Amino acid sequence: MNNMKQLHKQSTANQRRDEEMPTSQTPPYSPKFPKHQSSSRYLPRSINYILKEQRLLFILVGILIGSAFFILKPSISSFTITDASDENQTTSLTRSIAFSHPDTTSHYYRPINQATGRVPVAIGRKKRRVVVTGGSGFVGSHLVDKLIARGDDVIVIDNFFTGRKENVAHHFGNPRFELIRHDVVEPILLEVDQIYHLACPASPVHYKFNPVKTIISFFRVGYLKVMSLEFLNWCNYKTNVMGTLNMLGLAKRIGARFLLTSTSEVYGDPLEHPQKETYWGHVNPIGVRSCYDEGKRTAETLTMDYHRGDGVEPDMWQLWFTLQVRIARIFNTYGPRMCLDDGRVVSNFVAQAIRKQPMTVYGDGKQTRSFQYVSDLVDGLMALMEGEHIGPFNLGNPGEFTMLELAQVVKETIDPSATIEFKENTADDPQKRKPDISKAKSMLNWEPKITLREGLPRMASDFRNRILNEDEGKGNK
Repeated sequence: MNNMKQLHKQSTANQRRDEEMPTSQTPPYSPKFPKHQSSSRYLPRSINYILKEQRLLFILVGILIGSAFFILKPSISSFTITDASDENQTTSLTRSIAFSHPDTTSHYYRPINQATGRVPVAIGRKKRRVVVTGGSGFVGSHLVDKLIARGDDVIVIDNFFTGRKENVAHHFGNPRFELIRHDVVEPILLEVDQIYHLACPASPVHYKFNPVKTIISFFRVGYLKVMSLEFLNWCNYKTNVMGTLNMLGLAKRIGARFLLTSTSEVYGDPLEHPQKETYWGHVNPIGVRSCYDEGKRTAETLTMDYHRGDGVEPDMWQLWFTLQVRIARIFNTYGPRMCLDDGRVVSNFVAQAIRKQPMTVYGDGKQTRSFQYVSDLVDGLMALMEGEHIGPFNLGNPGEFTMLELAQVVKETIDPSATIEFKENTADDPQKRKPDISKAKSMLNWEPKITLREGLPRMASDFRNRILNEDEGKGNK
């Protein structure tokens, strides 16, 4: 009986639950209007992320703060010395800063005022690796001295045709100096930051001794293509062209800055006086001096073509890289380490006066030259390399002397009893030579400082020692 009552109650409960449930388990349909699709839906996710929650505002504020920091950094890092009596303390502080930085090789200072002294504005300059072709020669060895003193690593490339190991022997054993016996006519691969290309016989005795060596009789495939032996013999470019091509190719491959040392001889026997860089010159292309004159003119052409990318095989590197080049036109230079008998007028006069020989004047002695001391030239070359101007730049001393005036200065400096001997003038000898250096003054802030009367005694002292050793060597044989 009890079981029957429980079954009745269960069936009644199930009936009530069925009546309370809807006929369908799916909820009744109620239409909803779709949301408007924002345009930000179609933006890239990164941009959409930035635009939300004012993130762009925070980014702009961060940029402003960073910019203000870098703008105000020099004034934050600088300090003022208020007491002139603390000069010794300031000097020791500066020295401690200089020697505590491992990459410091030179230091730059900005004068504040007379009362506060000099204040360092930078810890220093990172040292560079520098190649000097012809670095054991007269000018090259002095340039190497200045680069080593500045703290750079220097690699000298020289075949010793005119250079001497004695000019750089004082650097042997220095870990920042390397000497490679190599002819720039052949390619070489190095990793450097700067290339000073000085390699070329520069004196008449040397470049006339082997004019084909001074220029070249062939080009390498890939740069200039020649079709006949007659054209090869007509070109005759070797050191000036092939050496310049190889060094330009090296600079292009490794991204080094390249400086070409050209010459005032590109002006030939000038019809313009003084000579500006805009003057195109007056050169005899088939004369005895043309191997040097035209070789240097062609070297300038190649340098500018490489800079512009003209005639150079394009590659992925060249698509965004422009070769940085510099061109210097060097006027007559003198100083210690010149070759004793190189045919240049200053070395000839000085050596002859020391040896008690007559000084040889060619022609009537009225032709003019301008003479700069070698240290002035080195300063100009380094200013050009470190500057932002391509050139060409005249680097010379605008002081003009006739050959007779030069002979008189040599007599006063070395031997008042020296005599003069006149000989027939050489072919294609320029009658006037004087640089206009206004461009170097304004753009490089450079001009020569040492006069001829100041520089000649320094050169004469070096020549005396070498001539004395030379005579002693002959006596011992």
